[in-house]
Parts: sequence; C-alpha cells; structure tokens
Amino acid sequence: MSAGTAGAASPAARPEKLVVVGAGSWGTTFAKVLADSARERGVPAPEIVVWARRPEIAESITRDHRNEDYLPEIELPRCLTATTDLAAAVTGAGLVVLAIPAQEVRGHLPAIRAHLDPAAVVLSLVKGLERGTDARMSELCAEELDLPAARFAVVSGPNLALEIARGEPTATVVASTDPAAAEWIATRTAGPYFRPYTNTDVTGVEICGVVKNVIALAVGICDGLGFGDNSKASVITRGLAETTRLAESLGGQAGTLAGLAGLGDLVATCASPLSRNRTAGRYLGQGLSVAEATARLKQTAEGMKSVSAVVDLARRHGVEMPISEAMNAVIAGTLDVDTLSGLLLSRDLKSEGRT
Repeated sequence: MSAGTAGAASPAARPEKLVVVGAGSWGTTFAKVLADSARERGVPAPEIVVWARRPEIAESITRDHRNEDYLPEIELPRCLTATTDLAAAVTGAGLVVLAIPAQEVRGHLPAIRAHLDPAAVVLSLVKGLERGTDARMSELCAEELDLPAARFAVVSGPNLALEIARGEPTATVVASTDPAAAEWIATRTAGPYFRPYTNTDVTGVEICGVVKNVIALAVGICDGLGFGDNSKASVITRGLAETTRLAESLGGQAGTLAGLAGLGDLVATCASPLSRNRTAGRYLGQGLSVAEATARLKQTAEGMKSVSAVVDLARRHGVEMPISEAMNAVIAGTLDVDTLSGLLLSRDLKSEGRT
C-alpha cells in the first residue's frame, strides 16, 4: 500500500519521529511545544526534526539551540535538530507538520510524498489559501499527497508564536475527521502552557485561520489611520460575521466560529502587536505601500497573500464579504486607505440578526 492510499492507521503503527517543515517563528515554536510536551509527560524525548530553508538557521537550531532570526532570546530544547534536507527530515516520520507560507506548500508536497510514511499524519499550521485555486491546505494535501482525510489535521487558535515560546499559557484546536488522529496529536502537544482541544470540523477551523488574517489587516489599517477602539471592535465583530458566512457555506460548523479557532484567534490576531497581519495593516494605514510593508515585516503576512483567494472563493459561493473585498482592493492597489472608512462597514441597513 502506498503512502498516499493508506487510511487511518493505528497509533501503534505510527513512527514516533516528529517533523516540522518550516523554521519560522510558529514552526520553531511548535517544535518546542512537541519537545516540552514529551518532557511534561515524562516520556523519552522523541526525535524532532525541523526542516529549514536556510543552512544558517538549521545550524543554529542544532548547534546553538537558538533561532535568533525568528525567536530572539528563546532557548530551544536540546532534543531539537534541524536540516535543509527535506527528504531526510520526512523519512520515517509519524507526524509531518506543515509550517510554511501557503503559497509555498504545493511546491514542497512532491518531495514530501516521495518519503511519507504510510501511517503518517500530516498536520497543517498554515493559515492561508492557495492563490489561483482557492485551495485550503486539506484540499492541497488530498490532491498532491493522495492523502485520505483521516490522515490530515489542522491546528488553529489564539496562538501567537512568541508568547507560546516564552511559555505563556494558551489553548488551541486540533481538528481532524478522524477523532483518533486528533487525539494522538493533542496528546503530543499538551503541556504546562499549551492546551489542545479536539474537533472534527476541519473546514471551519481552516477558514477561521485564513479569514482572521484578512480582518486583522483591516484592524491594523484602522490603527494606522488613528481610528479608535469603537472602529476596531466594529470591524472585528463584522469580520467574524463574514468568516461565519463563508465557513458555513463550505460546510463549517457555527460552534467552531464561536470557539478558539474562530473568535479566539480573531481577537488575538486583531489585538496583539505581535500579529504580523495587524502590523502589516498598520503600516498600510500609515502610508506605506504593500511592497514597503512586506519588506519591513521580514515575514509573511498571510492576509496580504491570501485575500484575493478569499474574495474569489466568497464570490464563487455567493457570500457577501465587504471587509475582505475592501482589503483585496487595498492590496491590489485599486483602493486608497484614506477612502477606506466608508467601505469597511458598507452593507445595506438590516437587522443584526441577519448576518
């Protein structure tokens, strides 16, 4: 049986090696979460490998137990190693975690498929849609890895990487259509500062993680324009309504939107100065161009990359998303941020109950 055609595997048949594909702030932090969870459970540290694109990052993680580019001053567990060899990293892994920008995922999947263990679970930390196809990461993995739904999971929630790396408490959601797979991941991530909950609403969790970045851009622009908390709270609330409409149109569950992956992540991303998407929006509101904001960030703001796909997906499903539409126009350069205030809440007057 090939790696792609195997269905849900018994956890006992799954290798204990854990791999994180991506050495940015969240990928590196998640590798730390995996190591700290093992220590908290009192089990021997599993083999945990981080794949890094840049050799200097891989060397620093392995030799110095640091990733100063993305997690300054955070000491990483000594059981973590890193490599630039994706094939070597994935070979023999029971869990392959995707922690790279959404637009880069498809290009890495053929190499992953060639070395993916038949029992492995693929876990997405990615909060974006692929431009051109509007594909969620679950759809990409099903297509490119021939991966059954029971071997895919997604993690999303109010999970700002630096806070978690510092050991500050947070909760998250692990979603998989196979509850056993979600529980297996939850067990390997639970620890003194990281509390995973499980559900089966993969679509809802993915859409929450994608659209909240777009709404955070809008909140950041409000901040950059000098608008107050009333404006930002209004955008957050109506942004949640937009997210709900899109998620439910795709089969997501309303309860997910009210939980950690929905409201929780939206609040964290829109409120925190650590949020890349809110920061990017603030730069835009202060008058920087998209290129200038991107250069100053030095990391990917998924909201700017995915907003066109979000809008395209919404249009195809007949879903009204005025805030996302406005953000798409700003990123495309067809709308000036100074004219934005009248468009952020620009729907026909109606009862709030009619979302």
